[in-house]
Amino acid sequence: MRRPLLRVIDAVMLLWLVATITFLLVRLAPGDPTTLLIAPTATADEIARQRIAFGLDGSLPAQYGRWLGAVLQGELGTSISRALPVTTVIAEALPYSLFLGGVSLAGSVVFGLLIGAWQARRAGSRGDTTMTVLTTALFAAPHFWLALGLIVIATSGAAVLGAPDWARLPAFGVQSPAANLTGWAQLVDIARHSVLPLCVLTVTGAAGIARYARGSLTAAWNAPHVTTARARGLPASLVQRRYVVRNAMAPIVVLVGLSLPGIVAGSVFVEQVFAWPGLGRTMLGGIAARDYPLVLGITLLYAAVVIASNLVADLIVQRLDPRRAI
Repeated sequence: MRRPLLRVIDAVMLLWLVATITFLLVRLAPGDPTTLLIAPTATADEIARQRIAFGLDGSLPAQYGRWLGAVLQGELGTSISRALPVTTVIAEALPYSLFLGGVSLAGSVVFGLLIGAWQARRAGSRGDTTMTVLTTALFAAPHFWLALGLIVIATSGAAVLGAPDWARLPAFGVQSPAANLTGWAQLVDIARHSVLPLCVLTVTGAAGIARYARGSLTAAWNAPHVTTARARGLPASLVQRRYVVRNAMAPIVVLVGLSLPGIVAGSVFVEQVFAWPGLGRTMLGGIAARDYPLVLGITLLYAAVVIASNLVADLIVQRLDPRRAI
């Protein structure tokens, strides 16, 4: 296996490559932020001065050199559409994404592993088949489709059914804009606004983890060395703990590691549908406004989280290699 230092170097080079490609794609895309933010009656000199202020003057290599040099110094630039440092914009939006992503990932792992273990113990049964069809359908369903369906059920559907007011969950925003709430009442209001987006993210995430957990646990239980251990008369609890779980953990850890970036970047469409001011919605707004520094800053954060998660998962899998137990 390759040394951890080489893996870290590969990760840094991959991050640089992603940043470079993203810079080129963003700058070569149609549209110009200057034309979106300056008055239609502006003169050529005014447009030129505005482009200089936005850092869009000079050749593309020169712009890339300035941007990369600033990034290496920890500067992501100033948002064109918001006139704020990109780091400030990210810092304001990040907690909302972390909350949705972190809580939903924790719920997805717990429910996914429980469902997968339940299926593995009943592999081939009618319940296993039914649960496989259900988890596959939920995993394949688009987030925005599930989100819109839940909004209909929780609002107009609840009204048609005559549900009490407390059961009619709010569909948009983080908290009620017209209510001046503080303390416990504010926390309850935020929790009520969180139910629907968390349900969408948790259900789809748990469905995906359940599918992989079921397959990993079933394959591990039927592995030749597990059959041999059972034939030797070892206690079932010892076989499950030492051989089955250890064998099945590697692919599950990889899956969870690949899911970690979802804490930051996995709720773009959900944030947009439910009007949550997280990184995903901020990213979409930056794209619409041709806000180059903001789009590049958030993309760089996304790429760093994805690459770091893959690196950590890869290193952990080495420690969980079943051959180490032999």
